[in-house]
Amino acid sequence: MPLVTEPAPAGIRDDALLPVTLGRYTALETALGPLPEYPRPTLDAGYDYRPVHEDLADRRIEARIAPRGVKTPIQSDGRWVVERTNSRMNSFGNLRRCTERPRTAVEFFLALASSIITVPCLVRRAWTHYRWNARPRSPRIR
Repeated sequence: MPLVTEPAPAGIRDDALLPVTLGRYTALETALGPLPEYPRPTLDAGYDYRPVHEDLADRRIEARIAPRGVKTPIQSDGRWVVERTNSRMNSFGNLRRCTERPRTAVEFFLALASSIITVPCLVRRAWTHYRWNARPRSPRIR
């Protein structure tokens, strides 16, 4: 489930969006309660730059960053979860070829895609973990 999304125009490098994304993540603490004290994100080679390392050190976050120029399998160290979520988000046409100018419209499409991804995950989790009297025979949403 995507916790934090940051809309950006095309051509912006990943490392430029990291401080904003981490700022939004730490702002979640007021809404959700305490977050892990020492998060350990797994980042791909697009984040292997000195400013990223310095920003993470200032925030006291120890990240696993794939080195640039070295082939890394996509499933190493849990990175596949992020790639799977990105793949699902990219399957929405309005996000792939977004021509909206207002930032609120782009944020709306991101929130809608996130909810469409999240609701089936929650239903599947409820289906396998909980029982109730009016439970349908099939876990499919009809």
